[in-house]
This record gives sequence, C-alpha cells and structure tokens, in this order.
Amino acid sequence: MKKVLNVLLIMVLLTSAILSGCGRQEQKTGEKKEIVVAVNSETGGLDPAGMIALTYLSYSVSALDELLTYNEKGGIEYRAAKDYEVNKDSTVWTFHLRRDAVWSDGTPVTSSDFLNTMVRALNPKSGNGYANYLFPIKNAEAIYNGKAGIDSLGVETPDDKTLVFTLEKPCVYFLDLLRLPVYTPSCVKYAKKTDSGWDKDPSTSVSNGPFYLAEYVPEQYFVLKKNPKYWNAESVKLDQITYRFFDDQQSMANAYETKEVDVAPALQSSVMKLYEGKEDLVITDTIATRYIYPNLNVKPLDDVRVRKALNLAIDRKELCKAIGEDTEPAVNLVAKYMKDKSTGKYFVDEAAPPFEENLEEAKQLLTDAGYPGGKGFPTLTYNYPSLEMDSDTAQVIQEQLKKNLNISIKLNAQELQVNYTERRAGSFDLCRMNWTADFADPYTYLSMLLSNSTYNCSGIADEKYDALVAQSDQETDPVKRGKLMHEAEQLAVGGEFYIIPLFSMKSCNLIRPRITGITQNPATGALEYRHADIQ
Repeated sequence: MKKVLNVLLIMVLLTSAILSGCGRQEQKTGEKKEIVVAVNSETGGLDPAGMIALTYLSYSVSALDELLTYNEKGGIEYRAAKDYEVNKDSTVWTFHLRRDAVWSDGTPVTSSDFLNTMVRALNPKSGNGYANYLFPIKNAEAIYNGKAGIDSLGVETPDDKTLVFTLEKPCVYFLDLLRLPVYTPSCVKYAKKTDSGWDKDPSTSVSNGPFYLAEYVPEQYFVLKKNPKYWNAESVKLDQITYRFFDDQQSMANAYETKEVDVAPALQSSVMKLYEGKEDLVITDTIATRYIYPNLNVKPLDDVRVRKALNLAIDRKELCKAIGEDTEPAVNLVAKYMKDKSTGKYFVDEAAPPFEENLEEAKQLLTDAGYPGGKGFPTLTYNYPSLEMDSDTAQVIQEQLKKNLNISIKLNAQELQVNYTERRAGSFDLCRMNWTADFADPYTYLSMLLSNSTYNCSGIADEKYDALVAQSDQETDPVKRGKLMHEAEQLAVGGEFYIIPLFSMKSCNLIRPRITGITQNPATGALEYRHADIQ
C-alpha cells in the first residue's frame, strides 16, 4: 500500500550526499549523516527581502528561523522569539528574542536584523512579491508606494532583543504572517543591498537556523551544513543537506533511481504506479491550486463574458484524467486541502462551488461578447513553464478550447524563471499560475487578487472585493469571518472570473526508507528536513 503522509510527516531522506556528479555510496556506520534532496530548477535568490521563488523556499525551511510558527496541532512553536505579548485591541505586538540566538558566524541575532528585511522589502525595486504582507503594519503600504518615509514604519527596536509592531488596524491572522520571508531576519552586518550577491556567498550568507550555507554552485547545487552555533543544535540530527537542481521531474526520478539523491519530491504521477507497494513512495496532500491568470489589460479578456466562457468551457475532469491521477478538478482559488482552523473542515467544502462547467452557456456567452462560434476571436498566447505537467496541461486546454469554442490558443513554453519574470511584469495574455499556501489561512489565496497585491499580475482592481477581504481581516468571529471570505471568493472566481482554476494536487515523493523525522509543513504541505534523521 502507498503510505499517505498526513499533517506532520515522519519520513524522508537517507544516506550520505557527496555532490560529484557520479553515483553515491551507501551510508556506513560512523559516517556523517548526509542527505541529497532533488529540487526543480534554480529560481530566485536566498535573500528574504529580494526576488523569491522556489530556491529560497527550499533553503529557508532549514536555514532560517522565523519569530514563531504553528505546529501540526495548531500550537505555537517559538523559534527566534521566546515569547510575545499583544495589547487589548490587537494592534501592538511585542516580541522578545532569544538571548542565546546567534548567526552562524557568531554574530548575535538582533531586532535590527528583522527590521532590515522589512525595510529592504518595502523598496519596490527589491522585486519582493511578499511585500504586500507587510501592509498590515502602520504606514507600510504608504512607504511601498512612495507616499511616506521609511522612518514612519510601525516597527520599533527599543533594544537588541525586543521587536514591536504597530498595526494599522487589528489583523486576526498576524501571527500566521510571521512565517513569511519578509518577516524573517537578514543579518545587518552583511545584508545591506538586494541583488548584490551576498545571499549566495557562503562568507556573507549567514544563518540563524539549524543549517547554514556552505557552498553554492549556480544551476548545479547548494550545500547546507549543521549550524553548531544554533540555539537548539542538540535537536539537529543531520550533518549536511545538499540540494541538487534538475530541469524536470523525470530527471529527478531518474536521479533517485540511480541513488544520486535520497529524496525526490513532487514527482509526476507515473511514479505512483512504478513504486506501488514500495516503502519509498510517500503521497502527501499539497495545499496548492493550479490556475491561469487572464490578463485584464488584453482584449477581449477585459470582458467578463469571455473570461466566464473560458472557465465554463474547460472540462477539468478530462483534463485531470489526461495529466495524472495526482490531480483533482478545482473550481476554487483557495486550495482544496486547506482547512478552516475554526471547524477542522476543508474551507472549500463549507460553501457552494463558485461556478459549474456548462459548455452551452459558454458558447452563448462568447456569442453575446461578439464572437459567435469563435468567429473573429483573436489568437491568445498561453505562457507556461516547460515542465512536464504544465506542458501536458497546456496541450489539453488548447485542444478543448478549439473543440468546444472554436478559438485558437498559441502555446509558449518558457524556462521557469522566465515565466515567473514575465508574469510579474504583466507581459502575457494567459499565464499559468500555481500558488502553494504560505500560511494556514484562506487569506494567503484571497490576497493574491487584491488591487494592491504585489502578486496581482493581471490588472484586477475591484473595490467591492477589496472591501470584503478587508472586512474579513478584522472580523474576530470565525463564523462571520468565514462567510465574508467565501463571499469574496464567490465574487472574484464565480462572479468576475478573474482566474481560471484548473486543479489541486497530491504530491508524489520518493524517500529512502531509512530516513525518519521529515515533517510536512501544516501551512503549505511542503516537506521540511530540519528534524530529519537516518536510522
């Protein structure tokens, strides 16, 4: 039987990891505990205030400590902070840092290190897509938009071990935000500028977490070694984690088969059949939604009738059948496997679907928009990463829209980094988007479509939607808040059709059976290796 990994996974990684390009030797008694993890393509940097993508996310979960996070049971796990206090109206949050916390070079971790990341991220030139998650802080949004000076930011550092946040208004999910990159520290001694290269240089890229950066070879691999100066070093079992970059999922699976890597996460669904009944196969729920951004600045996508027609004409069940059994049809923006913390149920199951597929209605909508039978409809270009699943998805969507609506879609496969950059620049007609939750609250999805969101790449500006989300931010009654969030999603996805949701996913992971202690982040579903061990 397949082993299904629930919210705190207990399996992963094995053997020693020496990155020489040849195969790897099995772990021997008495040798250092080292593992190699396969990751998909090098994208973005390691600076929490800079351009962040997949590489940072792999690095940060093992190398950086946030102030605090939530464990799989919903309890607080203190990391860089030892405790906190909040005032009566939840607008002033005071965090006290661990006095024994130092960076991997011995430099003390201070409140100024946290402020350093925030200040740099609020400069739009940093290119940080998470900057809008700082906006609950007093004057942060005004600073980002050049309407206030950085000195007005509602963050104080009264001493080296105290960090005080003053918010614009109460924010019920503020503690959830603290696990995001922009709230993570960057050492003021080295991290002075974004895009200066300090983040990938082991001599300046220091860590306050269980592991530190020992080597970085662009487009090949990076090595993390155990941080002996970490405040909780005795709990860290591994001596080294090496992350190897691969161009595609098949290469990752092949590397696992030849024992070049010990963990190969998020592989194609064919792996499920190949490893059926083997201990190596671990299936996890991914808290993610794959969808398409239609650019509202491109005609005829500025017409809601066209956007709705595209949504209603796609047969998601057939799409998932074609691309793999690890996918499930989705008509929501919020991920299928995200739970409502107040009820314990899946959030999307607590309201009616935003819309239902209906080909006849789709055809009529296209006619009403001036394109009867697809006549006169311009050829739109669909940008997507040149990964196997995305390529298969693109071909199915192209075929379905031609067959169902008689409209032509030009396919444009891109390197992952290029796809990411062009999407952020708004340079697309239709663009593939995937969002894995950053924290365990539906706001991580709803925020994507806000007018002021740094991830709003398609020109959405909806005052009613913004108001609903803003109202939910302050609502302390979980039932009322849930109703507001459902109303916002219904408006954006089932009323204005600002996105084209496609499917949710499970993750097929291959893990050496002797590796234990790998956990699954309850907020994102991603694997974490800071507590991993080799038995």
